[in-house]
Amino acid sequence: MPTLSLINFNIVSAAFGGFIAILGLLSHLLKNDFYLGEALIPLLIGVCLSPAAANVIRPLDYAHGEEENLHAITLHFARLVLCVQLVIVGVQLPSQYIRYNWKSLAWLLGPGMIAMWLSTSLVIWAMVPHLSFLHSLAVGACVTPTDPILSNAIIKGAFADQNIPKDLQRVIISESGANDGLGYPFLFIALYLIKYTGMGGEGQPGGVRLAMAYWFGEMWMYVIVLSVIYGLVVGFLASKLLHWAEDRKLVDQESYQIFAIAQGLFIVGTCGMIGTDEVLASFIAGNAFNFDDRFRSKTEDDSLQQTTDMLLNYAIFAWFGAVCPWSSFAHSEIIPIGRLIGLGVLCLITGFFGPIGVSAIFYLFVSLEFLGHVTVKGVVREDAARLGEDIQVVVWFLVICSIVGHGLSVPLGKLGFKIVGLLRSKPVKSANNAQNLEDIESPNSFPLGERIEHSSVQMESTGKA
Repeated sequence: MPTLSLINFNIVSAAFGGFIAILGLLSHLLKNDFYLGEALIPLLIGVCLSPAAANVIRPLDYAHGEEENLHAITLHFARLVLCVQLVIVGVQLPSQYIRYNWKSLAWLLGPGMIAMWLSTSLVIWAMVPHLSFLHSLAVGACVTPTDPILSNAIIKGAFADQNIPKDLQRVIISESGANDGLGYPFLFIALYLIKYTGMGGEGQPGGVRLAMAYWFGEMWMYVIVLSVIYGLVVGFLASKLLHWAEDRKLVDQESYQIFAIAQGLFIVGTCGMIGTDEVLASFIAGNAFNFDDRFRSKTEDDSLQQTTDMLLNYAIFAWFGAVCPWSSFAHSEIIPIGRLIGLGVLCLITGFFGPIGVSAIFYLFVSLEFLGHVTVKGVVREDAARLGEDIQVVVWFLVICSIVGHGLSVPLGKLGFKIVGLLRSKPVKSANNAQNLEDIESPNSFPLGERIEHSSVQMESTGKA
């Protein structure tokens, strides 16, 4: 006899497939008429299906009830999405874009990124009680990188085509792609100092000198420099191999189109094996892969990369909605809910960070993984455990604020302009001209200046009569 098989795989497949189908039916309305951000709706769907609501998606069950397993799943999911999407971002830029625009990028990635990091850290330090400035630097580093996915709300779609110049779109794309991988130095200068100087370096001797040695030697020379070199080599060789196969008619059209996506998956795995920065390597590889513009020009009209990008966005943000620790916001012993809301609003209004999303969650779990190894006699040291709690609450909340704020920024801006336009075009009625106004055409039929002039002429002619 047939029976219901309500296993997790069947439930998640049905929920995710139904969600994508329904969203697809309304996609043109939501994106081109309402200008809603691509991350906002999946996030809301994830929340509705999460254990806190309908309990359809149960992330902790998939992690066998272990919080550490859930953190690992989210970290590696974020790695996968970032690397694939950053290769696509690099490929979509014009040939040798970084080479010809390195000055503007250097300003954005150097002084600009440092200013964002320090200003965000200062705000967090001021708003979160009992948080040291060194700890706030670690939290601020997680939300410093600009998320290329949320940036799409202002650089892609009908609104961007009408209002954002192409050159500015490319600068935003390249900056958000590059600074995702450059978050490591900002994060680890704080983490190394916390590890070797926090609580007098208990359990981790070495002091500032050892912390700086690791930061310069391991972080800059191994993680950053090696990632750039590795990305250049992989991207250039992949381009040469693909063109060689194409010239000899060894590759078909479908395989040609997915080559950049395969490159992103390859970089995730290989960089993970050698312990370097896969995020930065993916962006560099995408640029190197398109050094002659041949791949971009051939795939510019194909939708496979954009479709893959969209599916990854839907999946990752729905997952974020399901795994986000919502209860910790309202019942946190770290920061009162009023201060937490104030922190989110302050950062959004003052613009201390750009759109943040997947990259912030990625660095959050990189931090938690590192702090888990700051131990004394096999137990996580007190200051590291405390920072782990702080960083989870603050970063998750700021990510949610950013997704909602930037997802609604364009539609709210358009709505505001429409309201102002309607208020400015509303005719002024009085007892003396009420009868005359009945004969005037609709306010929307001609501009405000012409309408006033037309009204005056009618009133003068009536007086003469």
